[in-house]
Amino acid sequence: MDNRTNGLVRLRGKTGLKSVDYFLVVPILALTIIGLFVLQKVLSHGYAAYPGNYYRQIAATAAGIFSVIILAVLDNQFLKLVGRGIYAVSILLLLLVPIDGYSLKATWGADSWLNLPVIGNFQPSELAKIGLVLVASEIFEAMAEKKLTHLKGFLIMGVVYAFPLLLILTQPDFGTAMVIMFTFVCMLFAWGIKYRYFLLAISSVIVIFVPAVWTFYLEAYQKERILSLVFEGSDPKAEYNLVQSKAAIASGGLAGNKTGILTSVPVKESDFIFAAISEHLGFIGTTAVIALSFFFICRCLYVAGKVSSKASAFTLTGLAGYFAFHYIENMGMAVGLLPITGIPLPFISLGGTAMLINFLAFGIILNISMSRNST
Repeated sequence: MDNRTNGLVRLRGKTGLKSVDYFLVVPILALTIIGLFVLQKVLSHGYAAYPGNYYRQIAATAAGIFSVIILAVLDNQFLKLVGRGIYAVSILLLLLVPIDGYSLKATWGADSWLNLPVIGNFQPSELAKIGLVLVASEIFEAMAEKKLTHLKGFLIMGVVYAFPLLLILTQPDFGTAMVIMFTFVCMLFAWGIKYRYFLLAISSVIVIFVPAVWTFYLEAYQKERILSLVFEGSDPKAEYNLVQSKAAIASGGLAGNKTGILTSVPVKESDFIFAAISEHLGFIGTTAVIALSFFFICRCLYVAGKVSSKASAFTLTGLAGYFAFHYIENMGMAVGLLPITGIPLPFISLGGTAMLINFLAFGIILNISMSRNST
């Protein structure tokens, strides 16, 4: 088989190795290594499931890297079929969530997981994030190339987004819904929406939807988190996680806490992993994570501006937005700048589903960049 392809797969060989975008690969590998190092430190201190949970994280990382290699050799045109497949599978799995008889709502406040054979706990909404970006990119490209009118395009887009969003919101998982809408807005800007329309939409959301969501959708504990962010010190119980997170961050100093006395932070291995990074690696570690994630996102946007395919550009923009939202929200909530949500830190937080999906998204990004470099 040569470099031209068999219709679905292109084996890049030496040319492929030369086309690898190491400006994308190096930051992700560095973040993954930092994550595994910090997780070992966190999980080895009082977690009953250790070392099994750590080994599962390593297995998920290995599976994710393997998926990147597979995606890297696929022909770029095959990504359209991949996107449609991911979207269809995510919808099917989301439909199974409320009827499978398995729920972690008592623990996490939402019924968002399936218990699959071999894989274990799996969160279909994570898969839906990627599928929606890929499918929406096709629609945006069709509108940009005048193959679809704006009206027809946005009607199709509405149907594509409405079904998974409805299923996710009924779990309820407002954090994931926010990520999905943020990626859509990023692609909308790349497509070329006029600012006045965007400002009009934002005004409508603030006036109509925010009061409705606050009144009818948000749970009491979610309202407490938002109020405690706005009125600091008003509810010590609701602010406990944040207070402990700040204490852990402060204890890290320049190069990490060397006393051996660690701060107890709830969900330190996932939602508040940024506090653990500071605690074990200090200011140097947190600065490295911020710099690596910022460089990675900027590189994605740079490549998006260089590719010839509009769909690829929209895909890169959407996935860059996906990662940016996760990094900004996770770090922001750890230091008290943003409300506390269950948004993990990509390539670092504990969670097999998140790790696999992050590498899947990265594989798609790398595929597009390699296609650009090999042409």
